Amino acid sequence: MLVIDVQNEYFTGKLPVSHPPGSFDNILRAMDAARSHRVSVIVVQHTARSDASPIFRKGTHEWRLHPAVDLRPRDVLIEKNWPDSFAETGLEEWVEGAGIDTLAFADT
Repeated sequence: MLVIDVQNEYFTGKLPVSHPPGSFDNILRAMDAARSHRVSVIVVQHTARSDASPIFRKGTHEWRLHPAVDLRPRDVLIEKNWPDSFAETGLEEWVEGAGIDTLAFADT
């Protein structure tokens, strides 16, 4: 299961996500269900490519994962700099190395 960009920026930053209602709770339930069924959980975190962008600047509160996601178990944390979670991240190699042939996505 891929959990993509569930970062504070979308909750307390300049890019709040509020639709559809309940979507965040669904992400948490999906993470918990994946873990309880021994499905790998891969968390992907977006990081700005340069210090010029205040949004997703590494180390800021908004860049950090939402605490409820950060506290949940995961198999790997992948950092990405592009909208594509597979571009220049090593995600594809990790998935192939783990023998995973099917992916489910949870995104803000």
